[in-house]
This record gives sequence, structure tokens and C-alpha cells, in this order.
Amino acid sequence: MSPVSSDIAAPVLLHGDVSSGDLLPELAIEVTATTVVLGAVASRDWRPMHHDFKFATERNGVANIFLNTPNQAAWFERYLTDWAGPHARLGSMTFRMRTSVFPDDTMTFSGTVTGVNTDDAGCGWVSVDVALMVRGPDASEDTARVGSTCSARIALPNDRNDNPWARQGDAWQPTAGR
Repeated sequence: MSPVSSDIAAPVLLHGDVSSGDLLPELAIEVTATTVVLGAVASRDWRPMHHDFKFATERNGVANIFLNTPNQAAWFERYLTDWAGPHARLGSMTFRMRTSVFPDDTMTFSGTVTGVNTDDAGCGWVSVDVALMVRGPDASEDTARVGSTCSARIALPNDRNDNPWARQGDAWQPTAGR
């Protein structure tokens, strides 16, 4: 058996490849009860509204079990890093949950680049706004509701020799310039 080659290079999204106003490709995810429960378990959130249908519907008065906050954060991070690639580094992210996401809903992520800049340390930054639209199982695309909104700041390599993951100390300023 031959060893795995380390010469295989992943595609690299460079800072200069991105412009303000660029649209990120959409990502649609069909939510299942397993999606909800595994997200809660992964974040050690044992509160019953994330795994116990009867508790969620009878005690909390909601339609079903629902995604918890860390699970939604992870989906935003996945969406952003899928777009930006393995050489990008998430600097900051804030989001606001507006409605619950239940099993049988479809989550659709879409994003827009809102800013491109370089900080004093020479790190290339991209600001992105993301919308998470939620559509129930019987709803049309026209009736999707805003589930959450997110703003993120992502460091992208300036060239193929730049590595945002190698930046430390004064060379890493994820909250400067927000």
C-alpha cells in the first residue's frame, strides 16, 4: 500500500479573490430529529426541549424539539468554512436566533460579503452577513421565515504562502476593525 501523498493541495480562496457584494453559494439542510438531538448531545446540552418531544410540546408549548444555540453556531461555522476553505480562519462571529428550527424543517443558508480589508498586521479579512431561512415541511419557498442572522469576520490568506492559522499575538487581531 502506498502512503497518502501530502502533495495534494486543497483549493485556496485568497483574500484578493473576494469582493464586497459577492454572494456565497446557498446551502440547504434537511433537519431531522437526529440532527437536533446529536447537536444537543455534542454540546452536552441535556435540557429536555432538545430531545424530549412531550416535554417540548407540552411543557414548553412549542411544535417539536428544536435546535439549541451551539448547534446553530456549528451550522453557521460549517457554512462559512465550507465557502472559505481550510486555509481560512474564523476570527469572530455573532448571530441572533429569531425563531426555532424543528425536525422536518429545511434550513437554507445564504451569505453576502459585506467588506474586504487588511489590518495593520497585514492579515486579510472578509466580513460576511449570513441569513438562515427556515421552511417547514409543507411550506413553499415564498413562506420561508428568517430563522437567524449572522455576521462573521474571516481571515483569508493573502497569497499561497500566507497562513492565517500561523498568526499569533499582535499578528492576530480578530476583533480589530469590526
